[in-house]
Amino acid sequence: MITVREVPLEQWHEAVAAARTDGHCWFDSLDAFDDIGRRELIMVTVRLVRPDRPDDVALLRTGVPRDAAAALPSIGDLFAGALWCEREVAELFGVEVSGPDRRRLLLPEGVQAPLRKDHVLAARTVSSWPGAKEPGESEAAPSRRRMVPPGVPDPQVWGDRADAGAPDPAEVAASVAGGRVRRRR
Repeated sequence: MITVREVPLEQWHEAVAAARTDGHCWFDSLDAFDDIGRRELIMVTVRLVRPDRPDDVALLRTGVPRDAAAALPSIGDLFAGALWCEREVAELFGVEVSGPDRRRLLLPEGVQAPLRKDHVLAARTVSSWPGAKEPGESEAAPSRRRMVPPGVPDPQVWGDRADAGAPDPAEVAASVAGGRVRRRR
């Protein structure tokens, strides 16, 4: 039985401690996902298991604001294995964690939050994208419209734009699915 509970950010540490007291004392994972479009939050989920009943799982979920106005309280004092996962979430999603260890794990300095949906995969914009539909197709047919690779937003949304204003993060996130370039008329 999986129990999913949404927890306010301010009560994150207390809710995880309560789940541990209730018998969910095996830390399984701590993950995050970008919920842009629905909510302007990075959702963080912890999965805890009861050792005497492995099918009894507690999933606790909280939302952290995208603008780093609030920090995720660390649960490293409850589960030592969570410290690594918290560092990973902090690095890959740009979530501020109030943990003791803030060293980077995977990425070099300067690379910021590559798993956020509004983060543009700029390396893909440099190389040409053939728009191939089948394995072995190397170039798009002349009749096909220009394709953009997954992870690169529509040029109308990101890049050299006439209005030169900051793009709306939700609009960028919606356009990074790849596929045909959408033209505005």
